[in-house]
Amino acid sequence: MVIQDGCYVLLFHTSSKKWLTRVTSNKKLHTHLGVIDISSIIGLEYGSIVKTTEGKLIHLVEPTIHDFIMKSERATQIIYPKELGFIVARAGIQSGSKVLEIGTGSGALTTFLASIVKPDGHIYTYDVNPNYIEIARRNIEKAAMTKYVTTHLFDPIQRYDNVCFDAVIVDLGDPWNIVSQVYPSLKPSGAFIAICPTMNQLEKSAIELKSNSFIDIDCVELMLRSIEAREGMTRPSMRMIGHTTYLIFARKTGIVIS
Repeated sequence: MVIQDGCYVLLFHTSSKKWLTRVTSNKKLHTHLGVIDISSIIGLEYGSIVKTTEGKLIHLVEPTIHDFIMKSERATQIIYPKELGFIVARAGIQSGSKVLEIGTGSGALTTFLASIVKPDGHIYTYDVNPNYIEIARRNIEKAAMTKYVTTHLFDPIQRYDNVCFDAVIVDLGDPWNIVSQVYPSLKPSGAFIAICPTMNQLEKSAIELKSNSFIDIDCVELMLRSIEAREGMTRPSMRMIGHTTYLIFARKTGIVIS
């Protein structure tokens, strides 16, 4: 695929030295490895290799949704990829799903969800902070997911759109206060997910879910450890992504039929 004016490219030198940038004419990127002439890569193919002014090799990589998320503009702590994939799998979110997200933040989860539900699904995301909404919109647009997302500057305690959602994801400090509010908008057997930084939040949410006829309540914490693979010296990395948040999952059920 040819790199065109206006495209995004991941400039990769090493795993710890890479930059996501929009390609435009007359643009140069100044780095500690030397200057990269961005305008000169227009017309090259993704996968090509160029040199900085210091002779360092830079690989031109087509960015994935993971790259857009990890290089996104941030006003809040983002949900990490180790949680993103598990949320989607555990909740059964797929192409065509309609998802309600309460607590947009910087839009990392929003962006990932949109990449899963497209082209026929949609994400409806709410936040009360106008600064967060603007940052999220920029991140979503950068990843080309805007048409699959509707953002609202709105109090989450208010009523939602008249949509029967396949899943509801809550990223607030008090998710237990949202449970009864979203229950009518969630389809039968639909998934409720809350992102809880502390165990106290997790516990309160679990109690509230049980009292509101939710079942299959599952609380998890995910860890991610890299492996340093080198000939004759392969071993686990001394550093890892440990605790970032707790997740709670539940399924909506109804009344007992006699």
